[in-house]
Amino acid sequence: MTGYAVVDVEASGRSPWRHRVVEVAVVLLDARLRPEGEFATLIDPVGPVGPTHVHRIAQEDVVGAPRFREVAPQLLDLLAGRVLVGHHVTCDHAFLDREFARIGVALPPVPLLCTMRMARDQLPEAVGWGLAACAAAAGFGPYPAHTALGDARATADLLRHCLGAVATPPAELHAAAEQPWPRLARARSLGEERPVPLVRRELPAHRSPHDAGYPGPSLTATGGE
Repeated sequence: MTGYAVVDVEASGRSPWRHRVVEVAVVLLDARLRPEGEFATLIDPVGPVGPTHVHRIAQEDVVGAPRFREVAPQLLDLLAGRVLVGHHVTCDHAFLDREFARIGVALPPVPLLCTMRMARDQLPEAVGWGLAACAAAAGFGPYPAHTALGDARATADLLRHCLGAVATPPAELHAAAEQPWPRLARARSLGEERPVPLVRRELPAHRSPHDAGYPGPSLTATGGE
């Protein structure tokens, strides 16, 4: 399936090498930027959750949440064949790349789109280039910042806003669709039948400025093959 995977991660610190993902979200858009679904869960980092004052995730919040290996098969399926989008996308990509590397999976070289860079061209009136400032400059209302799903939804809205003025080169979508992706078997820690224990933060209902149907269905982790 070609299209866009808009991602956001919250982490226990700033270094992908020393810190861990504590929350991940993916908003899927098709090639015409129509919503296809979303996925979000807290992640047990098997260690400290880091700056609670920033991401508002306390240590007790990740008790019972899946470890990254347990959601990795679903994430691979969601990202496969899509352009990876984020606000400062190299940061989100770096954290995902390191988490997959820790479990022995090498992410393929996929096309990246950065809404921060796009906003610099499309929203010169913005007071800054952080996601909140760019969303405000685009005329969006308040959103739950520093939650993975809240940020991913806002980033998806920003992508659609920016691409209304500048079309994405078709080569990016084609390159993403043709890139082979690895597959990953179900985590042994789940046994044969236990579902992946997703833990999703409660967020206010989201209404996209672009259409009433956004964000699309919630996608449940199946744990892979």
